[in-house]
Amino acid sequence: MRNIRVTAAYDGTDFAGWQNQDNARTVQGVLEAALAEIHKQPVTIYGAGRTDSGVHAGGQVFNFYSVLETIPAERYASALNRLLPRDVRALESREAAESFNSRRDARMREYRYYIYPSRCVPPWRRLYSWAIPAPDMARLGEMASFLVGRHDFTSFAAQGDTNPARVKEIYSAGFFMDGPCMVFRITGSAFLWRMVRNILGTMIELDRNKREPEILRQILLARKPLHEGMTAPARGLFLHKVAYENPDGLMY
Repeated sequence: MRNIRVTAAYDGTDFAGWQNQDNARTVQGVLEAALAEIHKQPVTIYGAGRTDSGVHAGGQVFNFYSVLETIPAERYASALNRLLPRDVRALESREAAESFNSRRDARMREYRYYIYPSRCVPPWRRLYSWAIPAPDMARLGEMASFLVGRHDFTSFAAQGDTNPARVKEIYSAGFFMDGPCMVFRITGSAFLWRMVRNILGTMIELDRNKREPEILRQILLARKPLHEGMTAPARGLFLHKVAYENPDGLMY
């Protein structure tokens, strides 16, 4: 069997997240349905990240094993797109090593969160950004700098998250402008469930109250779960990219 790696993008608005759920529309579900139609048998896919309900992706990666020999690896993307709904697209496909696993082998995941700096967001941006009036990008950027490094992120774990592996390494975190939007960009080895949204929601609340950036570092070091109401809405979050290491040590 061949191991096929696919990069996909999707609008998460009408999905109950990535992972299969009973009686709910999921990204994994529609992709596996399309692959089952191509293969005439069930096909299981393995995704690099399990995005929540309403979260989008521009660079999700998944892999699956194919018994077909008639479809070149690079043609799977177009074959999938003929069957997928309009809110999911396969951007690129290629053959991977037999041992490749999109989740286990990922070395870097990049998330981007889009903030529209106004009280009123244009209708065409309402599903893809969070309207925040007058955020202080300098203050937020200083807060974000405390996230970089290897830390225990218990303070930003979601309520009900039973994952004991709370230590994660963050490679970079900061803000930049992209047209009219302010973007929070964070990269790391892996993330806890809702960790990015909890971090951003906390920073926005601290900024609204004009608290010193140092407070964010104190919250991180406290390693105590935050109270409710600190989570940024899902609609502004995108899984932007997943990177892997090739045999030469280069990321791709």
